Amino acid sequence: MDLVKNLIQQVESLKSEKNFTKALELLEEALSKFNDDYRIYEEIADIYLYEWKVTKAKKAIDFAMNINPESATGNYLKGFILLSNNKIIEAIEFLEKSNLLMPNNAEVLRNLWWAYSMTGETKKGIFILKRALNISPNDKLITEDLAMALIWAGKVKEWNLLLEKIGKEKIFI
Repeated sequence: MDLVKNLIQQVESLKSEKNFTKALELLEEALSKFNDDYRIYEEIADIYLYEWKVTKAKKAIDFAMNINPESATGNYLKGFILLSNNKIIEAIEFLEKSNLLMPNNAEVLRNLWWAYSMTGETKKGIFILKRALNISPNDKLITEDLAMALIWAGKVKEWNLLLEKIGKEKIFI
């Protein structure tokens, strides 16, 4: 039985209840026994991101990445942090690696869309975002992001079709 896996399940449950303080306490306690397990540092980083403590999240994810640079979650979180710090090119590198290690993850793809859009690669970003929406068709954030991306690209007809799909009124004809 993997004790860290059980711990992470507890932490995920606490995070879903928005009990970040208790989740962080459990993780900090676990560090004395499992300080070489990258998953604990990833969970700590994730909690810090929920609390928007980006500097602390970066430190935690750097520890995790030093232990396991091939972690899909670690690469995603590192890419997200870099994206949050407007380091777009570096973010793409980590998000692409996460996508290779953990393909078909809608949240990774959503962040890739944003990164590519920030570099001016709108068509590539829209393609990636459409893929994310196919994977997670009921995700409102992805749907809204795609609607925004389509209007930015001047694809009004496609935008209106998406609005119809989600039950919103057309704005442009």
